[in-house]
Formats: sequence, C-alpha cells, structure tokens
Amino acid sequence: MIKKILVSQPKPASEKSPYFEIEAKQDVQFTFHPFIKIEGLSSREFRQQKIKILDYTAIVFNSRHAIDYFFTLCKELRVQLPEEMKYFGISETVALYIQKYIPYRKRKVFFGSTGKWADLVTVMAKHKTENYLVPLSDVHSDEVTTMLDAKKLKHKECVMYRTISNDYPANEPFDFDMLVLFTPAGVESLIKNFPDFKQGDMRLACFGPATKKALEEAGFRVDLSAPTPEARSMTAAIEQYLEKQQ
Repeated sequence: MIKKILVSQPKPASEKSPYFEIEAKQDVQFTFHPFIKIEGLSSREFRQQKIKILDYTAIVFNSRHAIDYFFTLCKELRVQLPEEMKYFGISETVALYIQKYIPYRKRKVFFGSTGKWADLVTVMAKHKTENYLVPLSDVHSDEVTTMLDAKKLKHKECVMYRTISNDYPANEPFDFDMLVLFTPAGVESLIKNFPDFKQGDMRLACFGPATKKALEEAGFRVDLSAPTPEARSMTAAIEQYLEKQQ
C-alpha cells in the first residue's frame, strides 16, 4: 500500500496544487525535496568562455532560470544591453518573464507556441540576420546546435548556470513507498545521496523518456512513467496509479 511519496521537486507554493488534492482524495502524504538545484556561474567563470554579450543581437532563453542568470551576469559584468537587442523565449510563459528585467515590447520579444525547440527555431529562422547567443546549463545535448546549424543561423551556445546535486538531509528518514524523479540529473543525485540504495518494494516514478532511460540504465525498475496519452502530467499519472492500487 502506497502511503508516503517523495517528490523530487520544491513544495508547490499554491494550496490548489494537484498534489494536495491527491493527498486529500487518496489518503497519501507527499514530501517534497529537490534532488538537484541550479546555480549561476560567477562572472569570472563566464569570462573564461571568452564570450562578449554585446557581440550578439539576440538572446535565446529556454527557461526562466536562463533569464535570471543572464541578467544577473549582465549586471555583474556591467553590460548595458542596447534597446535594439531582441529576445526569444521557448514559450510565451518564458518570454513574459523577461519583463521582470526589461520593458516588454512585442517588437523585440518573440516566442514559440509549443514550448519545443523545433518550434522556436522556426520562429528564429524568420530573423536570419540576427547573431544569436543561447545561454544553457552545463548539462545539455547538441540538439540545439544541430537545429540552428540546419537553418544556417549564426549562433553561439554558452554555459551560464550549472545543475548540482542537492543532498538529502542525513537526519531525515528515507522510508517512502514511492519516489518521483523528473530528470536524469535527479537520478544521478539519488545514486550520489544513497550509493547503497536498493529499490525493493519502493515504486519509482519518472517524467520523460530521458529520466526513464537513466533509471533503467542504472539498473532500477520503473513502475510508473509519464507523460502518456491518458496522463499528460506527473500528478495525473500518480493519481491513476493510486486508483488502480485500491
């Protein structure tokens, strides 16, 4: 019987979160602890990449983290961004977040409609004269570079933030019936935190094919994965799984 579930993400800020609705309906308890955390590079570390931000005419953001660390670095480096600089967000939500730092003007802020790189690259291809700078995490694939090269766009990827393990408190019991993971880095953190971890009867749930692959390659059994046609979110998948267990 599943009663205690550890979710490797921060605790939701809103009481209306689906997690809390599941707690009430299914008589389970969620504990939240991110297995990874993100930190920005220092200005000194960024300078080692020998990149001059003002050499570029457009900045591409794939997350709000990227926006935060980009503008923080600009402030530390005393870079005054020109009015004509263009900004591209992987989704409307990400693009709107830019207004935290600059006045939002539609003529210089663009975004994809699906939240996927392929869609954003299509939008970028309509601005072929731009020289794009793409801030990324230290953990990333060559997917973005390949797609931009295919469109013959002038671009440069750079690292502005890193993903690191967030240790589980040593004095807290790790006695959960289910563990929910969202990234391959989270799987690495699990192994780092608990090098002698034996899955046993604990259910492992994951979001995304890359996370599932990381778990399986580490020798773990995946009991629940999302998204699926029936459950597009992790919370929906968990709720369906719990209902089947009754």
